[in-house]
Amino acid sequence: MAITRHDPFRDLFRLQDSLFRTIGAGYPQQAQEEATQRLSADWIPPVDIFEDADAVTLLVELPGVEAKDVDIQLEGNALTLRGERKLERAESRDGYRLVERNYGTFVRSFTLPTTVAVEHARAESKDGVLRVTLPKKAETKPRQIKVQVESALTSNQPAAKQ
Repeated sequence: MAITRHDPFRDLFRLQDSLFRTIGAGYPQQAQEEATQRLSADWIPPVDIFEDADAVTLLVELPGVEAKDVDIQLEGNALTLRGERKLERAESRDGYRLVERNYGTFVRSFTLPTTVAVEHARAESKDGVLRVTLPKKAETKPRQIKVQVESALTSNQPAAKQ
């Protein structure tokens, strides 16, 4: 068994970095709310967000979290994820030599673009990853416009005499 050094300030530094990123994002009110939520949370699951022509997708790493323990709320243009990862042997910590994984509650909030059709949002959980798909509104999807070009033959033919 490998020995791992315990860093009691790891979570504090992670929180500090998160606060600086949030406050620097240019949303003072939202920054305050997120900072308060993160201070009250026990851990913060990592999230990947990507966007394509059809949707905005969030991938949230939630290993060991059951789908019933996750609450997803859409309110206005905000998406909030709340949940809890429970310690597997909560009745007793006897026998543990090292506990590095974070347990307890989490909260993550995201401001959604106006192009998202929140009424068609869907979520699925598989292999410890929660996928939240937010389709875009039809009128905001990019459209391809085909350019029609006159052929050289039709433009070189003389006009019919009258």
